[in-house]
Amino acid sequence: MDIQVIKQRFSIIGNSPLLGTALETAIKVSPTDMNVLILGESGVGKESFSKIIHHLSGRKHAPFIAVNCGAIPEGTIDSELFGHEKGAFTGAMDKRKGYFETVSGGTIFLDEVGELPLSTQARLLRILENGEFIKVGSSVVQKTDVRVVAATNRDLLERSRQGKFREDLYYRLATVPIRVPKLCERPDDIYLLFRKFASDFAETHHSKLIELTPEAQFLLTNYPWPGNVRQLKNVSEQICVLESSTLVDAEIIAKYLPQIENPLPMLLGKIDGTEGMSERDIFYKVLIDMRRDVNDLKKVVFGLFEGNLENLKNMSPSPSSISKSVATTHPSQSQTFNESLPSNQPSFVIQAKDDDDGDYQESESYSFEGVNNLSLEAQEIQMIKRSLNKNNGKRKKAADELGISERTLYRKIKQYRLE
Repeated sequence: MDIQVIKQRFSIIGNSPLLGTALETAIKVSPTDMNVLILGESGVGKESFSKIIHHLSGRKHAPFIAVNCGAIPEGTIDSELFGHEKGAFTGAMDKRKGYFETVSGGTIFLDEVGELPLSTQARLLRILENGEFIKVGSSVVQKTDVRVVAATNRDLLERSRQGKFREDLYYRLATVPIRVPKLCERPDDIYLLFRKFASDFAETHHSKLIELTPEAQFLLTNYPWPGNVRQLKNVSEQICVLESSTLVDAEIIAKYLPQIENPLPMLLGKIDGTEGMSERDIFYKVLIDMRRDVNDLKKVVFGLFEGNLENLKNMSPSPSSISKSVATTHPSQSQTFNESLPSNQPSFVIQAKDDDDGDYQESESYSFEGVNNLSLEAQEIQMIKRSLNKNNGKRKKAADELGISERTLYRKIKQYRLE
């Protein structure tokens, strides 16, 4: 069948090659009884493709039903799809036929199939394999002849790796996958769709047909449209109803387009504990974790510095090992004395502090050799020993002084054999 005829019959607007490929695949697979999985973001028109497949098939005179799997509560979805017997659960006053029984001979469209519970997925797999199902509360096996067309905006293979979707069910559903492109992937179709929607709404609401300036068309075409065709249709209706002018410019269009935040840097790989989180929330989580790590590192560095400051001051100064810069600051005067400081030597800085009486203490900067030769482990052992000796072996006080938990101190003592 000619693709243009299909577009006119099912009100498909657009000349995008990606859209054309999806339509051609739907037309070719329609006469068969193969299961079809329609992939695409929310709002791209996946249900329209399921209707095309049904009405071009040999089942076109049989029932067609669309079921939103994500909108049915988990506790009742088995009853909705497969039916139940009287008394099967609380509130089951009579026996009920499910969709797979009432639509036998026709087509059932399972939208958001990725939201099905695992128990329901097992029942659906049995129908796809041999056309058998059992009602809730029954032990009698029943037969059905239903063609299943499913749709999802989720990555089902990724969900199967997470244990949330059966891999065998995915391959049963995706006998023929059809990918419906996002609206931003078909920019040349955006203005065509807007004109179609504007014309329809002008007729529905008895208003004048609006026109767009070239700048408004450019803005419309280059907007990312995260809500896809559904969002474009809503914006078209709002403008038709709320704007009195028949000529719409870019400024008017901008009022109806939500601002899109600048995209965050792409995160590579998976981060533990981020399942179900948006990219923005994941980015904030990474920043918070980084800040926590930096604070932990600062504690270690300042702890090592305090532990070695006394040793530093007792070291004999020499031009090659120590250089000192002293800055004395007072509200009324400032003096600085400097000696040469080798650029390749590590240094520590003592910041000036304001005493209670308003006087300023000295600010000292030290650069030295020797301390850098100590390993981090040796410095940690030295700090633990000094704190234990200072607190007469009382581990709780030593842990508080070191800024760590008592349990961590016990582990360190055992690790370094300091008992």
